[in-house]
Amino acid sequence: MSRRVLLVAGEASGDLHAAALVREMKRLAPDVEVAGIGGEHLRAAGMRVLTDTSEVQTMGFVETLGTLGQLVKAYRRLKGYLRDERPDLVVLIDYPEFNLMVAGAAKRLGIPVFYYIGPQVWAWRRGRVRKIRRRVDRMALIFPFEPELYNDERHVADFVGHPLLDVVTADRPTAETRRLYGLAPEGRVLALLPGSREKEVQYLLPPMVEAAEQLKADGWQPIVALAANLEPEFLDGVLGRPLGLPIARGDTYNTVAAADVVVVASGTATLETALLARPMVIVYRVAMLTYVLARLLVRVRNIGMPNLVLGRSVFPELIQGKVRPETIAAAVRQVVAEASSVDPALREVRGRLGEPGAARRAAQLALDLIA
Repeated sequence: MSRRVLLVAGEASGDLHAAALVREMKRLAPDVEVAGIGGEHLRAAGMRVLTDTSEVQTMGFVETLGTLGQLVKAYRRLKGYLRDERPDLVVLIDYPEFNLMVAGAAKRLGIPVFYYIGPQVWAWRRGRVRKIRRRVDRMALIFPFEPELYNDERHVADFVGHPLLDVVTADRPTAETRRLYGLAPEGRVLALLPGSREKEVQYLLPPMVEAAEQLKADGWQPIVALAANLEPEFLDGVLGRPLGLPIARGDTYNTVAAADVVVVASGTATLETALLARPMVIVYRVAMLTYVLARLLVRVRNIGMPNLVLGRSVFPELIQGKVRPETIAAAVRQVVAEASSVDPALREVRGRLGEPGAARRAAQLALDLIA
């Protein structure tokens, strides 16, 4: 009989990394069948999607309210699946609040739980560590400082390396990318990465574009790297006028690799930028109530993943009220001036993220629970 797995990936980046995990699980155990919450990448990897990631993807405390009904519906569907289908294993990908509820439901039914890409408890709500230990049987973690948070007399967590090491690469020469988007071969290129969620783009694109227009006077050539799930016309709507800049849709890695500096929304894209060895300015802005609540809960000095991996502030971080055109432009000039310290830091980030093959190592850990 086949072994059945319920998997939950509630965000776009989780969908990508979970797909690699599923492919490795099927390679190691061809009889494995996977169903759950996912998107296009998991579908392509052979998972049966019960609820699409796009229906449950959220951004912040306040923004979550708009999708609360969909979240409740998805959770009830998964609870019913757990009760009626009794899968052999539950695999959770990041997405902590929702996934910890799923983990609780699974444990009450005696179904083992595997967590890949664990909650960022080191950043906020460390009290969840005890809950995670109770509800999760094994964890595959992607940052080297994470396992010590979970392991005591019971070893539950292993560092498997960061999955981005297997996927982040440019497949086109810089000169060709510049030519493709009408950028001069000489002169500095500024890549703008306003995020993949509509709310992110609405908050971040206007000050990014204004900063880019200021930097044009210094000879910079701006280009917007647009997530594949968004349409170019959406950017015009956000600005209330034509963007007037080159747009690279669904070509982020090549665009970043062809840039001299990247202005990037805080999140996974900051690590992708670091792995492409490009200096960056990290920006983030959310609804004011979300920000106030986050300030009460977050317990880390930095929000940018490269800075957190390094354990020190190297790349400028502009948050909330500091996300203004003039501060962004000044930060871009700062990272150029500090190139002698920034370049070694980028190499250090890559070195600290382990070795390629994270999904393969995580898949073996997961299958060990149902061997």
